[in-house]
Formats: sequence, structure tokens, C-alpha cells
Amino acid sequence: MKNRILKAVIAIVVFTTISVSCSDEFVNRDPVYSIDSENYFNSESDYNQALIAAYDLLQASYVNVLLGEIASDNTLSGGESASDVPGFQQVDEMTHTSNNSNLRDIWNWMFAGVNRANYILEFKDKTDFDGKEQIIAEARFLRAYYQFELVKWFGGIPMKGDARFKLNDEKTIPRSTVDEVYTSIENDLLLAIADLSATAPETGRATKGAAQALLGKVYLYHEKFVDSANIFETLITTGGYSLVSNYNTIFENNNENNVESVFEVQYTDGEGAGFGCLQCSEGNVAVGFNGIRNYSGPVFDSGFSFNVPTQQSYDAYEVGDNRRDVAILNIVTWAAANNATYGTGYKHTGFFNRKYLPRQGDLNIGDQNLTNPNNYRAIRYADVLLMAAEANNRGAIDDAKARQYLNEVRRRAFGDTNHDITASGPALTDFILNERRLELMGEGHRFFDLVRTGRAQQAITNFTPNKNELFPIPIEEIQFSNGNWQQNQGY
Repeated sequence: MKNRILKAVIAIVVFTTISVSCSDEFVNRDPVYSIDSENYFNSESDYNQALIAAYDLLQASYVNVLLGEIASDNTLSGGESASDVPGFQQVDEMTHTSNNSNLRDIWNWMFAGVNRANYILEFKDKTDFDGKEQIIAEARFLRAYYQFELVKWFGGIPMKGDARFKLNDEKTIPRSTVDEVYTSIENDLLLAIADLSATAPETGRATKGAAQALLGKVYLYHEKFVDSANIFETLITTGGYSLVSNYNTIFENNNENNVESVFEVQYTDGEGAGFGCLQCSEGNVAVGFNGIRNYSGPVFDSGFSFNVPTQQSYDAYEVGDNRRDVAILNIVTWAAANNATYGTGYKHTGFFNRKYLPRQGDLNIGDQNLTNPNNYRAIRYADVLLMAAEANNRGAIDDAKARQYLNEVRRRAFGDTNHDITASGPALTDFILNERRLELMGEGHRFFDLVRTGRAQQAITNFTPNKNELFPIPIEEIQFSNGNWQQNQGY
């Protein structure tokens, strides 16, 4: 799938009424490309090409991962200076407004993904062929994935069912409630699970296990703990996933799509990326942004020094926890041991997000700072185990099972059983949520874990309750809606 997406970039501009221009908003104001039901979706190939285009927007979710860390207590914005990507700096300091261009990117790009999936679903009954159920199921999975990103960041969003958004819809279609969005996502995933295969037709495409994992996560966010625990139990017992024995290898390029990978966003190196259109990159832009500034030495390539872990994040790991040095690079220690040199950027902490640093030799073509072939491990089996533990514990279902899943993750981290957790009830909840931080450091989940469990105010500097749980709808969208959409509270 990775190579097919690269070869089908032309599909980006064909299968959506939202263009790939960085300046476009929720609905393209002046469509350049137009395909209607009479001249498309007439063959299996048409549906496959449309599906590739729907997958393509996953690559733009790199910014979701970056800002999901920067917004949390895990990392600081970093960069060259206080004016280097101001939107990142504002989110880090919780001073962001509805004029934030990086938040606008998340809105635009995730809605572009929704619209491409909607296009397929709008014409799901037009042409029959063997295997169409799989394509429709993948389209439902992708719409659920994009809508889940949107509801996490912005709360209630407009929805149009199985139809594309068109010009002026923003003036008539209201923002759905958060509950309505979650219910729609859950329904999509239930339908997808019924038709998805346990084994992907091509590497990187959605599987039944990926849809089950995403559904369990959505249930968890929706606080449907029994439903969440049940779907995770099915996945754990029948999905065929397991933890990679050596945590050190998980995030290396030669260990992508491994037995722990439930769903990965596929990236490849290549031309096409530029600051005028970062979502045009077929590579993982976040990797170069995480890179060590002006680095010279072995193993790693240099980058822009954004998203730098804090001292507190580094110190959060217990002695003997193998994950610390996989997740966080201590550049002072590394440079001294490897005769390396580096520059210091804004808010320099001495630490870098090692999981997603550019490695030497990974890139064959393109700009190492703007494109990288390192896949984003969107859902790992370790994440599944910890979510299952949380659902069982917070839902007062089975603390013994919650400890079992939590300790399975900890035993890999320490290589022994001496660090097993024996707590129950609220104390066990604390251990599970802390374990999520340690296991998933640098992977973009921390902010949303803090918000959904009511812990953000205590953890995040300058976090304002009843405001910063959500991010503002881009001001352009509010203006385009002509008063139809109300801004999120506090903005």
C-alpha cells in the first residue's frame, strides 16, 4: 500500500472537492476538479483509486502527533526561536486562538480525509464487483479514523452521512454533538469490522483487528467501559497480536508493520514536500521536525529540534526501565559517548524524541528535514493492552485482568516480574495512566489521555479548565458558516 499511495498521488487532486492547497478550508471555495457519478465509480479500478486517495490523508496526520505531544506535559515546542512556527509555540504555552494555522491544518486535512471517504460511500451502491465489501469497509474505517481525530481536537463537528460536503453546506449543516459524533464513529466501525479481513489485502491497509482496536479506543473515550473491555478482550484473545520482545527495535525502519503493529500510517521517502505544501509529502514530516539541530555524528540525521522532551519526562522512568533510552535521547550523554556535536534551539532541554528521529541511511531521495520513510505506529498492541486494562479498571469490571494486562507491558519494560503492580481501584487507575505515559512517550496520545481523565489542569502549565479541553474551530470556518457554527467555549 505504501508504494501504491506514492504512485497514485494524482488521485489526491481528483477524488475530493477539497483541494490540497494549504490555504483551503473546510469546503473548497472554488473547485478546480470535478467528478460526478456519471463518469466515475464505474469499475473496480475506480473504487480502488478513490480508496488510495482516502488513505493518502493519513500521511498529513503527522501534525496531529507533533501537537498532541507539544500540548501535553511530555514535551516543549522547541524549534529555532520563539517565532519558529508560532502555532506550535502557542499550543505549547496554551495561548492558541482560532487564528492558529497549525490547528487549521488539522481541521482542513482531517476533513479532507472525511470527504474522500464520504465520496466512496456516497456511491457505494453504484457498481458491483467481487471484493467491494472490503473497499467499503475500509472507507468506513478511514472516515471513523479522521472523525475521531476531529472530535478529539475540536469536539462536535458537522456530519453529512454518506455524502460529500459541498459549497454552502457550512451554512446549513450544524455541528453535531460530541455524543452524536462518537455514535456515528462507533456505527461505522461496527459495520467495518463485519466486512474487514483479519489479514490486510496489502501491507498498511485496515484489518478487522485495526477496526476493533479503534472501536475499543473510541468506546474508552466515550466512557463506554463495558463495551470497550469486551471488544478489546475479543481482539486480545483472537487477534493474533503480541508484544515485540525487544522494545529497542520497535521504532526502527526495518521493523515496521511487525507483530505488535495493529495499525500504522505508511510513509515513504520521496520528492514533493515543501513548506508551501507539507501535506504533499509522502514521508513523515514529523521525523525531521523532531531531529537534532545541526547534528554531526553517528546514527542520526539532523533536523529542526521541535517537540523536545522535558527533564520531568526523562525522570519519570524508574531505574531499570528499558523504555527511557528508546523513547528519549539524552543528547549530552550521547554526544560525549559518540564524539558528536549539535546545536541548541529554542527551549532546549537536552532531550529529543528518539522514537521518531531521522536515522542515517533511511532516506534515498528527498529532503531529510521534510520527508522520512519511518511509519507512524498509530495503534500498537501495548496500547491495546493498556486501554483494555483501563477499561476493566475504570469500568469496575475486573481489576485482576487489568493488572494482568498492565503487568504484561511492564514485564517487557523491565525484563522481570519484580516490578509488577498489585494495586486495585483508583490506585490502579493511577498506575495504568502513568504506564500509558511511559510506554507511549512521543507517540501523540498524552494530551488526550490527560483531558479525558480530568487530569490536564494539574499536569499542563497554563491549562484553563472548561476551555483548553478542546481547541478552537478555525476562525475562517466560523465566518464561512455565517453564524451557523458556534465557537468552542473560551475562544
